[in-house]
Amino acid sequence: MTMTQSIDVKQAYIDAGQQHLFKYWESLSKDEQDTFLKQLSTISNPSKFLADVQKAIQYSSSIAESKVFEPLPRSICYSSILEEPKDTLSEWSSKGLELIANNKVAIILMAGGQGSRLGSSTPKGIYDVGLPSHKSMFQLQCERILKLKRLTAKKFGKAESDVRLPMYIMTSLPTRAATEKFFTEHDNFGLGKDVIFFNQGILPAVTMDGKNLLLGSKSSLVESPDGNGGLYRGLYESRIIDDFRKRGIEHVHAYCVDNILVKVADPLFIGYSAINKYDIATKVVRKLVPSEKVGLIVLDQKARVPCVIEYSEISKELSEMKDPKDPKLLYFRAANIVNHYYNVEFLDRMIPEWIGSRRHLPYHIARKKVKCLDMVTGKLTSPTEPNGLKMEQFIFDIFPSVKLEKFGCLEVERDEEFSPLKNAPGTGSNCAETCREDCLKRSTKWVVDAGGEADGLVEVSPLTSYDGEGLEFVRGHKYEGDVSEI
Repeated sequence: MTMTQSIDVKQAYIDAGQQHLFKYWESLSKDEQDTFLKQLSTISNPSKFLADVQKAIQYSSSIAESKVFEPLPRSICYSSILEEPKDTLSEWSSKGLELIANNKVAIILMAGGQGSRLGSSTPKGIYDVGLPSHKSMFQLQCERILKLKRLTAKKFGKAESDVRLPMYIMTSLPTRAATEKFFTEHDNFGLGKDVIFFNQGILPAVTMDGKNLLLGSKSSLVESPDGNGGLYRGLYESRIIDDFRKRGIEHVHAYCVDNILVKVADPLFIGYSAINKYDIATKVVRKLVPSEKVGLIVLDQKARVPCVIEYSEISKELSEMKDPKDPKLLYFRAANIVNHYYNVEFLDRMIPEWIGSRRHLPYHIARKKVKCLDMVTGKLTSPTEPNGLKMEQFIFDIFPSVKLEKFGCLEVERDEEFSPLKNAPGTGSNCAETCREDCLKRSTKWVVDAGGEADGLVEVSPLTSYDGEGLEFVRGHKYEGDVSEI
């Protein structure tokens, strides 16, 4: 960075009222100054960033009151596997398998989150929830890909090596090294060269009023991953779309690493989306109680576009509203599980428009306990109460740019497809114990449905069965107690 560029960067922050960032400037070495300026230069316009933070604060407090919502219209873009005929489900699955066989499908695994809420220092994907096999989240998901490739190869008479189902793993600066090391140590779990890493972005933390950036040291800002909405910038800056084109990829399944029940590259979901020619589709599960902390996929009544209301942004009145046609159900019940389909042609159009033109998705705020430098003592503090805001971008904020008829929403069975790992062990909800139980209950159900008996819980390896198929060998067999992998 030249002297002129250095002066310009500093002046931009001073003009934005951030003089405090340079309190210790003269005490820094030349290398520390250069590193700090490089970090600061990642925000080209700090005044605009802080203005956007203020908008995010206002948006968070007003979203539920400023718009009118209704459930997505079933006649246009909403389907449920709980209600569709078996023939339709079979058609979707067959189409999805055909696309996989023709190497038209890829996977994006969003794995940028740290395991700090779990009490772990490793990325979430490395976490062991306590299955009898002690397989990590990463291993379970990679083995589902391997099994899906084998099922596809067998159905279409191809060699398994000729079925390519590449996995693009989005990490963040805090998780990249540990994730790559874990995959290298396990030989990419059998997926070979079809594992590709890229990074999401990072954003600085600010004070609770959103007016000042926080220092993590005398020569660095406090930063954190920019949320799952960082996917789009990550794809753009890593030129992943170019790689899709080279490989002939037309359809993408994107999901978060923390769902232990995820059906990776689910053929039914891929087929449903492709047959209906959707640009984006999303899976949802049925929200059962108003207090559940899940976002809701809804229709913006005025703009007539799909969107998501986060659980922190929905009013009590909306969350408790009952369906007038069936009072046993919530009116707004399409719970977002961050499980999405993308048509690559859409991504190819959208990403240059949003990212290449330097537009960005809106920021959302998260009130956090942020370790930061005390500007009076010059020492790092560890607060016991929230003292700062972290900015996140959400993957679903691109939904309103999609025409309603090009957006699909597929309701799936919660017990079969959604059990997230969010909280520390022992909390009783969305934690290691509930993930372990939900995973074992699903596989035990498969065993019983296939004619086996179980007086405990049975773990079925993803390499044995992707979705309950191929378990004829358990018929007439009784499994005593909790059983490790079959």
